[in-house]
Amino acid sequence: MRVVVLSDIHYASAQEQARGSDFEVAAVVHPLGRRLLRWYRRFIWLREPLQKNYLLDRFLERCGDADWVVANGDFACNTASVGLSDDAACQSARECLEKLRGAFGERFRATFGDHELGKVSFVGGRGGMRLASWHRARNELGLEPFWQVNCGRYRLMGVASSLVALPIFQRDTLPEQLPEWERLRSGHMADIRQAFAGLAADERVLLFCHDPTALPFLLELPEVGQRVNQIEQTIIGHLHSNLVLWASRRLAGLPRLDFLGHSARRMSSALRQGRLWRPFNVRLCPALAGIELLKDGGYFSIELDPEARMPAQFRLHPMPR
Repeated sequence: MRVVVLSDIHYASAQEQARGSDFEVAAVVHPLGRRLLRWYRRFIWLREPLQKNYLLDRFLERCGDADWVVANGDFACNTASVGLSDDAACQSARECLEKLRGAFGERFRATFGDHELGKVSFVGGRGGMRLASWHRARNELGLEPFWQVNCGRYRLMGVASSLVALPIFQRDTLPEQLPEWERLRSGHMADIRQAFAGLAADERVLLFCHDPTALPFLLELPEVGQRVNQIEQTIIGHLHSNLVLWASRRLAGLPRLDFLGHSARRMSSALRQGRLWRPFNVRLCPALAGIELLKDGGYFSIELDPEARMPAQFRLHPMPR
């Protein structure tokens, strides 16, 4: 069986494109900060982030036939930082998902990314998770927080990382909305527990989790902890490049950065938890565009033996741009 995986498409509708590639810079007050952010975007992270839609079309031309196709989160650019509650971001995700569903139909599965639900921007501290984003993702775009697919002795599972990691992200929520987020998380964790409890002893799992910040919280579930050795690979996104994954693992012992503010606290907490990712056998699916420094974007194809007589075979397909 052949499974194709792509992540962090960051499609931009005309409405998001109209905000311009400097949408992040507007939140920075200090002129030097603006210059540094522009430099970082241009040479390190991603130049012209709202002009990468052609990469999805290129993927659809190149990926070939597959039994299953999984998109591992972040379908929109989230230029307003409030997820799909923003009409422009919702339209971006809608157009992206329509292309993928049109190409693959019932063979397509999608996981939630943080850009679907909203997140406080690292620069400027604006935005955050919004319940309206959750409801639009579920009701208008048909995204499932938890899904699973049987492939012989393999089981593919997708989780909503922002829900799982809510203890870290709760400060990104509105105070009056936090109880509902906690209720949604409780139901989501129950679904995950039930799925792992139902695993046969000879089944292997390919786990799809957009943001690896969620993994230590999954390990706290007894049903997951008892069967974590059955997780052959966990495919993450979010970090865009293996360079960032490498740095995250090396910085796992970073001291607390509380004095730098909320966004830095959240980031340092995630890095410190990086050492707890190891039982999940993490493998990063890069963003389609990669990062500007390395231009290392791409997608995976996975060859599965339904009888699990050999491990899943991963192949990275670079995406030129």
